Amino acid sequence: MSSFTGRLMASILAVLGLVVVRPVLADALDGQFEVSSAFININSGVFLLNADVRYPINEEIRSALADGVTVDFELQVAVFRERRYWLDADVVDVTLRRQLTFHSVSGRYIVKEAGSDDQSSYPTVDAALAEIGKIEGWPILTQPQLNADGRYRVAVRAAVRRGKLNDALRAILFWTNDWQRSSDWYEWSLLR
Repeated sequence: MSSFTGRLMASILAVLGLVVVRPVLADALDGQFEVSSAFININSGVFLLNADVRYPINEEIRSALADGVTVDFELQVAVFRERRYWLDADVVDVTLRRQLTFHSVSGRYIVKEAGSDDQSSYPTVDAALAEIGKIEGWPILTQPQLNADGRYRVAVRAAVRRGKLNDALRAILFWTNDWQRSSDWYEWSLLR
């Protein structure tokens, strides 16, 4: 067998190997991921966001949590003042951050809001994700931030990414980037 034929066979086998191996290395965040509903209530001049987010959950996420990976969840909210002859003006851009970890001693899933010492514990990852995806009465805006004659639009999107890794996993997973995903924007006009 000539050297050219050997290299050709090796190249073909390498390409076939990539085609076969790729499904095994599927995205860790595969699954349904969307802001399924969102709306605002106004209470004493404070605009309170209510939203439901469906986060992906699969065996890769369950295994990663069991191995000590922290998963970060974000909900980004932007309010824009619509302008007719110019770009829309940013009024508010805020992000709610939460972390999910697995506590191996108690066998429970811990949800912690960033910037707070408060945390909640759940018996299953499904229960923890249901709580993370439920936003009720989050203050995002006050009446004085809006002009009386302006038209406004609200946009909400969710994101999930891998957070902190323990030392052993950091050495192994330093090159992977399949743990970042954002949902599509969920938008509507703000009626006051």
